[in-house]
Amino acid sequence: MTPPEVTRIDVRKTYKLYIGGAFPRSESGRSYVVADAKGRFLANASQASRKDARDAVKAARAAFGGWSGRTAYNRGQVVYRIAEVLEGRRAQLEAEVRDATGLTPARARGKVDAAIDRLVWYAGWADKIAQVTGGANPVAGPYFNHSAPEPTGVVAVIAPDDPLLGLVSVLGPVLTTGNTVVLLASEPAPLPAVTLSEVMATADVPGGVVNVLTGSRAEVAPWLASHMDVNGLDLTGVDDPVLARTLEASAADNLKRVRRPRAEDFADAPGIDRMTGFLETKTVWHPMGI
Repeated sequence: MTPPEVTRIDVRKTYKLYIGGAFPRSESGRSYVVADAKGRFLANASQASRKDARDAVKAARAAFGGWSGRTAYNRGQVVYRIAEVLEGRRAQLEAEVRDATGLTPARARGKVDAAIDRLVWYAGWADKIAQVTGGANPVAGPYFNHSAPEPTGVVAVIAPDDPLLGLVSVLGPVLTTGNTVVLLASEPAPLPAVTLSEVMATADVPGGVVNVLTGSRAEVAPWLASHMDVNGLDLTGVDDPVLARTLEASAADNLKRVRRPRAEDFADAPGIDRMTGFLETKTVWHPMGI
């Protein structure tokens, strides 16, 4: 007698946040449904709260000294390692991009290629940006005068809805230059950011250097913009002009560096402006002959 066919029930995932090198649930206990381009269920994602944002900033601040103190060459190695691990998870990333955007397999593959190549590009700049943006300055007097770039500090990044290329385009330059990051992932398409969190947990990125939150921009972004221990704010993923102006006003309370590029500028060929946007210039004077 042939046994009856059993219909298997899919295991429905609820993805967590990534804070301080660990994967906690949101302290609020909330989650939201992530759907594909056709509205079909994909997974549940944690809905970050104000407390989660504070925890992420605290973790990023604790990690800043160690990360910014590494040699530029070593930071480049770590970013390159992220690209290597992403290459090994190509099939998963292509599927996630297709699900989120409805792109054809060929176009999704192109997005993954571009994202990995972009990380490699930024990794190569890690030990070169100082030579381009710093140097010896001519002065009228018996002094040496040198300028050198330094990372801004903790940068909150609001990622665009392009789920992978946009994501690495805003993360790569901030990370490469020695800043630590609190990344608020795309609200409708957070799964590539979750996958990137899993990659960073195994790709030599120290805990707290990158912290990934999922959830509502309107809820979480204002707390990041007003947090007094956040030094920079990247508004690439904020397409609501009213919200963008509100965040800029909140950021002014402690003179954060704010980057508000035109829509989808990440689709252009990469340039050093995304790196210099979150660098400070330190100038040192020293008397000659001493």
